[in-house]
Amino acid sequence: MAPPPPLTPSVILILLATFLAAAVACPPADLAALQTFKSALTDPYLGLFDTWTGSNCSAYFGVSCDPATSRVTEINLRGESEDPILTKAGRTSGYMTGTISPAICKLDQLTTLIIADWKGLSGQIPDCVSSLSNLRVLDLVGNSLSGQIPSQIGNLNRLAVLNLADNRISGEIPESISKLESLKHLDLSNNQISGRIPNDFGNMKMLSRALLGRNQLAGPVPNSMSNMYRLADLDVSMNQISGGLPGWLGDLPVLSTLNLDSNAIGGEIPAKLLGSRGLGIMNLSRNALEGEIPDAFGPESYFMVLDLSYNNLKGKLPGSLSSAAYVGHLDFSHNHLCGSIPAGEPFEKFDSASFGFNDCLCGNPLSTC
Repeated sequence: MAPPPPLTPSVILILLATFLAAAVACPPADLAALQTFKSALTDPYLGLFDTWTGSNCSAYFGVSCDPATSRVTEINLRGESEDPILTKAGRTSGYMTGTISPAICKLDQLTTLIIADWKGLSGQIPDCVSSLSNLRVLDLVGNSLSGQIPSQIGNLNRLAVLNLADNRISGEIPESISKLESLKHLDLSNNQISGRIPNDFGNMKMLSRALLGRNQLAGPVPNSMSNMYRLADLDVSMNQISGGLPGWLGDLPVLSTLNLDSNAIGGEIPAKLLGSRGLGIMNLSRNALEGEIPDAFGPESYFMVLDLSYNNLKGKLPGSLSSAAYVGHLDFSHNHLCGSIPAGEPFEKFDSASFGFNDCLCGNPLSTC
């Protein structure tokens, strides 16, 4: 039998192209899930989904795949970015309507799910998102999502970032959220979330940012948070938080920003909070704090913002504030403070707005004593 004729270069190229196409083709289940996800969305301006054709999912805009398995691992669709697709369309931000299809949950190798800042995206977060066990980033900020946070969100034990801010999410923070022991960044701000902060919230010991402001949260700040030694930024402002101001906040070693303004927090200000070395921004305004301002400042006090306005504080201004290394913005207005304003730094650099509307404060920049 005669040997087969040698392959020509053109045949080799065809075979190679066929092999490569097969190698990068999305598994049918992933491909179907992406197409179902796409069908629930409408992008009227940018043509984001024009590339979502064919079987090579890694060529889809905003989609990344595992090079070894071709499984979908990331969906990254941001409506506010410097991506050329926005600048080419002459827009600084995008707009998308529709809902997040539960088909997204069939992409069980997802590590990143970002569908952010599309404004018109509505509906609920599919409960089945809690089954995406490989998920490390869930970012749905800046949409019009409603409904509740999935009750089993705590199943995502690899999750490092959870950002659901600037939506219309309601209901309570699920108790299971406390199981997210790998979580580093939590942002639930500017929603309609009610109820209490879960008692075991402090179990998330890796958390560095807890942003819960502009919701309808009530009850006290849970004591379990005293164990959050990596917490650098705590914002629970503009809620209905009550109870006292925990002294352990002054013991958190890396806490640098504390925003608890516009709540119903009462009691006195713990001295250790004002004497904290690392705290640089502290806003306790518009609460029901009472008693005197502790005379607990020192040479290591460094406040870019110190706002105690709109409370029921009384007594004199703390003279030890003169020893602070730096005070950038100071507001003690709208309290019941009395006595003369100390001369010198940092008091002399602030105008009357920092001290006005008290019972009987006097001296520069207010009226003479």
